[in-house]
Parts: sequence; structure tokens; C-alpha cells
Amino acid sequence: MTPVATLKIVFAMVLWALCFPVIAAGLEYSPHLTFAAMRAILAGSVLTLLALVLGRPFPRGWRVWMTLAGVGLGATSLGFLGMFHAAEFVSPGLATVIANTQPLLAAVLAAFWLGEKLSFLGSSGLIAGFAGIVLIALPDFLGGGNESYAIGVFYIILAAAGVTLSNVMIKSVAGKVDSLSAMGLQMLLGSIPLVIAALITEEPATINWTLAFIASLLVLALAGSALVYWLWFSALETVPLNRANAFSFLIPVFGLSLGIVIYGERLSLLQTVGIVLIFLGIAMVHHRTGRPRIKG
Repeated sequence: MTPVATLKIVFAMVLWALCFPVIAAGLEYSPHLTFAAMRAILAGSVLTLLALVLGRPFPRGWRVWMTLAGVGLGATSLGFLGMFHAAEFVSPGLATVIANTQPLLAAVLAAFWLGEKLSFLGSSGLIAGFAGIVLIALPDFLGGGNESYAIGVFYIILAAAGVTLSNVMIKSVAGKVDSLSAMGLQMLLGSIPLVIAALITEEPATINWTLAFIASLLVLALAGSALVYWLWFSALETVPLNRANAFSFLIPVFGLSLGIVIYGERLSLLQTVGIVLIFLGIAMVHHRTGRPRIKG
């Protein structure tokens, strides 16, 4: 993995970590699905317009379009639906644990769909990284949730499944289509179910257009969606999915770092051990003997 690809992936993880508190802040002023749909439309429009201005080629062939529609359904429709709704029902700890099963699930799919196979050391690294996630989230997890936690678990599983499928599909077309147009179009396609659901179940006119909400929307759409997915797609053009996905275990680590810097929080022993396990797991996945073997 090149230093440039590594920086792209790590920066994407930092931005994804920022999304969770920004979503929570914005939901005080807008209905869930309306907020999610606006995020997707704005991010997709920016990337698509940028691709047009720069003269980037647009996807051709029904197979590619079907793949992008699948990415949009998984990453944008299901991913945003689960992400925006789950916070209402479950604790952050439980959400973190369930959401970070995604690299493990993606490793299984990548082996069958993409021919990427991790060695025993690489597979053990993914398990170690997940164990680190569990330790970090354990105090909050044991703190208990509300009586509707089953609904929240369903939303998180839905989001994790959608992101897992979309990542495999993104990897299947990475390097074959332009990153700006592909990611812009998948967000616009994925926004359609969100818009329909928002119009049916919510009242979009109830949005409170405060400066705080506008700032939350812009940060989520431009940095947490458009920039993130461009970075992620362009990195996957040269990096196997399993190796790139291992870095997603860093998201809660960056979240803890924000808590330390902004709120003066301190790491517990469990969190410290969890962070060590995460870095150890990533190192195991990226060890030269753990490189995925890609068929063909």
C-alpha cells in the first residue's frame, strides 16, 4: 500500500468519525429521513456537477449502472437510514460494536465475490481489531439501553449490511469508472428511496433552518459524504478491500481522540487495551504474509 493510499484511507476514517456527533447535532432541527435525504442529494449533486465541470467520463453499460444502483441502495439508502435512526434507540457502545462487524462480513464476501483471501495472520488481525472495538465500547454497552433497543439493533444491522455489500460492489468497479461521477451518481440514486420514505412518513417542512443545522448539513454532505466517498473509492482503485477495510476499526479510536481533545476525557484501561488491539490487528492485516491473494 502506497503512502498516498494510506493517507486517503486514514483521512476518510477521521471524517467518518466526525459524522456521528454532527448527525446527533443536526437531528435536533430536522426529521431523520429528511436530514439523511438532504445529505445524500447535496453530496451527490456536488460530486456529479464537479465531474461535469472537469469533463470526467460517466459510467457506460447497464452492468456498471446496476452496480452503482446497488452501491447507492447499500451505502446511501440503507446506510444512511440505519445511521440516522439508530442513535434514537441504542447506546453508542452497542452501535459501535455492531457497526464494526462490517470488516469481518466484508472479508467473507470479498473472498467469494472478489477472490481476495486473507492469510491466517490477516484473518486473526481482523478478529483482534474487532476485539479492540468490543473493549472500547464495553463500558457503554454494559450501561444498558432503552426498552426499544431491539429496533436500534435492527437499524444498525441494516446499515452494516448495506455498507458491507456496497463496499464489495465499489471494489468491483474501482478503476473501471471515474471516481467523481460514480460516487456522485450512487448517492443520487440512493437518495431516491430516502426522499420517498421521508415524504411518506415525515413532514420535511418542519425543518428548523438554524445556522447550526445548516452547518451540520454542509459538514455531513461535503466532508462526511462527498469527500469521504471520493477518498474511499480512489483508494480502492489500488488497495484490496480487506486491507483498506481494516482501517475502519480506527473510527472509534478517532472518536475517543476527539473526546480527549475537546472535552478533556480520559482513557480507561479497557479503552487503552482496545486501542492497542486495534493497531495490532491492522498491522497483522497489513503484514506482507497477510496480503490478500487476488485471483486472475
